[in-house]
Amino acid sequence: MSRTVLTRRRFLKTVGFGVLAAGYGGACTSQPAATNTSSGATTTARGLKILQQTHFVPAFDEWLDNEHAVAWGKDHNVTVTVDHLPLGEIYSKAAAEAAARAGHDIVGFVAPPAVFEGEVVDVADVVSALEDRLGPMSPLAKSSCYNPKTQKWIGVPDFWTPCPTVWRQDLWNEVEPGANPSTWDDVLRVGRKLKKAGHPLGIGLSADLDSNCALRGLLYAYGASVQDEANRVVINSPQTIEALKMAAALFKETMPPEVLAWSASSNNNFLLSGSGSLVFNAISVLRTIEKKKPDLAPNVMLAAFPSGPAQQLVPSNITNVYAIWRFSPNIELAKAFLIDLIVNYGSAFSRSESYNLPAFPGSVKDLNAALTQDSAAQPADKYGLLVSADQWSGNFGSPGTSNAAEMEVMDSFIIPKMFALVAQDMLSAPDAARWAESAITPIFEKWQGRGLI
Repeated sequence: MSRTVLTRRRFLKTVGFGVLAAGYGGACTSQPAATNTSSGATTTARGLKILQQTHFVPAFDEWLDNEHAVAWGKDHNVTVTVDHLPLGEIYSKAAAEAAARAGHDIVGFVAPPAVFEGEVVDVADVVSALEDRLGPMSPLAKSSCYNPKTQKWIGVPDFWTPCPTVWRQDLWNEVEPGANPSTWDDVLRVGRKLKKAGHPLGIGLSADLDSNCALRGLLYAYGASVQDEANRVVINSPQTIEALKMAAALFKETMPPEVLAWSASSNNNFLLSGSGSLVFNAISVLRTIEKKKPDLAPNVMLAAFPSGPAQQLVPSNITNVYAIWRFSPNIELAKAFLIDLIVNYGSAFSRSESYNLPAFPGSVKDLNAALTQDSAAQPADKYGLLVSADQWSGNFGSPGTSNAAEMEVMDSFIIPKMFALVAQDMLSAPDAARWAESAITPIFEKWQGRGLI
């Protein structure tokens, strides 16, 4: 029997909240997190169901599913089931559940779930309980889950992941001794030499999360953004035009054409191949290299995102936000699970291999020491860069907060499309900025009309 695949984009275009007659095509891999019988029937009276991404560090999922959830379930006489999907499929599954008003109790979104605000529980009490015990949430995390317009907490974040520069120090030194990617001018200048030497840069210009993240960072570097603090669309600006010109030069002079079609795994494969000299990615790419190519790992370094004429800022690669459906029959149980998970986040941080920077810094003891004394890193303080990552990291919405309009713009990949059009000489930089404005403005008008921004 055929079923209709409900994409997140289709959901955004066709409905407000809670009204949609469509099915979801696709299955998620269920990993029971409490004792089950051979027939699949649970041995406990209640069940809590969680949906989230397949983590980029497998050890984290093994810990969450088979240790933490099992122990928590036994303590609360409940079966906890954690279902995983690839990052790109979470929103389509969530859209189907919102339409059917049935499914999981908790959904872990890898970007702010602002478009689902009407279907999720206000978790202000969870945030208050956590801040009472752990201290304040990081400002970056707050801007990703609190709507100042409606004064609603649409979810509670457990971690965020920076988007640093991951680069081959040995290759950079070969073409220009002592060079480093501290500014965009440095990236372009040295990148030209690296491409000629057979080691191009890899900055995605495609419809994937990493491209969305890095290209917004390039916009911010030049003082451009999609919106201003008052939620007005400001993408069509002289600053955007300058950022587009820089990106076009980078594409033509420093990169292979494949970046136009990159997927979420392309950054990793590019560096693992030994040919790539720079990417923008979460630290999972370096962790993979440490395991699969340990001889290469000492030459792969981390740096802050490059600065530009205006500032040094990039959206977090991921801000994981747990939301609880209003139609969940286990709302209070779900709140208790999230509070216990985040209060005791030290194991989660450790099992993620430092990928999960805590949204509540007080939830991980000796966080700075763990980052600066990493047993797998060469040198041991390589991940120390992450201690100050919040100083050059923002949200998908800077200089404002993440909101439903910004999330739809992100999901529609309008920003990567704008950059790709200029890089391929399909539009001039001014024309591309005007095109982006024409695509983005109706999205903002729609969500403003719904009272969410």
